[in-house]
Amino acid sequence: MSENAIRINERIRENAENIASALENHMLTAFAPDARKELRLFSAGEAADLLGISTSFLRKLHMEEKIEEVLTSAGGRRSYSADDLEAIRSYLDRAAKVPGTYRKGRRPGDKVQVLSFLNFKGGSGKTTSTVHTAQRLALKGYRVLCVDIDPQASLTTLFGYRPEVDFTDVGTIYDAIRYDDPLPLSAVIQKTFFTGIDLAPASLMLQEFEHETPRALMENVQPPFFSRMAATLAEVEGDYDLILFDCPPQLGYLTMSALCASTGLFITVVPNMLDVASMSQFLQMSADLLDVVSDAGATMNYDFMRFLINRLEPNDGPQQQVVAFLRNLFGKEVMTASMLKSTAISDAGLTHQTIYEVERSQFNRNTYDRAVDSLNDVNDEVESLIQAAWGR
Repeated sequence: MSENAIRINERIRENAENIASALENHMLTAFAPDARKELRLFSAGEAADLLGISTSFLRKLHMEEKIEEVLTSAGGRRSYSADDLEAIRSYLDRAAKVPGTYRKGRRPGDKVQVLSFLNFKGGSGKTTSTVHTAQRLALKGYRVLCVDIDPQASLTTLFGYRPEVDFTDVGTIYDAIRYDDPLPLSAVIQKTFFTGIDLAPASLMLQEFEHETPRALMENVQPPFFSRMAATLAEVEGDYDLILFDCPPQLGYLTMSALCASTGLFITVVPNMLDVASMSQFLQMSADLLDVVSDAGATMNYDFMRFLINRLEPNDGPQQQVVAFLRNLFGKEVMTASMLKSTAISDAGLTHQTIYEVERSQFNRNTYDRAVDSLNDVNDEVESLIQAAWGR
């Protein structure tokens, strides 16, 4: 049999098995010995930034023994774990004249903020935006649930899970939203290595929801697909300040269910005209489909919608023209801050890490600092939108 005559299903399966084996070895090498990730420690400067205080004030708290001592090097440099940050934040808020000064999560009467990151095209930075937003806000004290509704499960993988191994039969968000005998969402939520973040993971099984929904619509299974996710989240929403959806790069039933459960929407867009043209089609299709589910009883009230510029190269003239075009077209709905294209973010991804997980010393410091500053600006703007939605 010639190479051209090989059975394609067998060749594809062989390739899939080879990739799975190589990824398994890569994970074991990157995170030996148990292939599970751990959150790094943070410098005094990083800790002060995340706590919303100055480094001098942080030192003063230590000198006056108002907070517990932390890991200190022989040279006197302090390193803070996420648990250390949480303990210091608790002290600061107790000592503050106005409760909630340092704990900026939900207060009585505040609704949980449910944010969707989506676009029609793959490669527009949806997963990167979701995970960095989740991590930045968790480090600032918010209780976060990430919900991965992309069958490719990239977000799940970034949190150190191997969907093809860890969730072969059960344990993903699919099991909580499926039409036949669904599980409680609390039964599938996983703790992550990242303090403050829980995960409802994904796997290829999620694709079954797309296949099963037409039958469920014909049989009038309740609740319908567009309100199924919101009903599922209702069980656990009291445990979180924020719920973040990483949506698949398609406008299917999964994406629609997330849109109908959301209070805020971020449309990620790479600033080139092909992506903008694709986004135009996506927006038109979204509007048409949302009309249908709205007529069927879905709630369509959002606190905000924003376009998030991703993979921006500041010195690229054509990109700057596209950004100006979008700002002129959409005004304040385009976020002020943009996420820069950065080799630091790409290089961190080689070991399934984010820029908030890696050590600054592993990179060119200027490159690392530019990436972190860009992400912080974006995520602090997201935080300001959340606070405004809570009336602050």
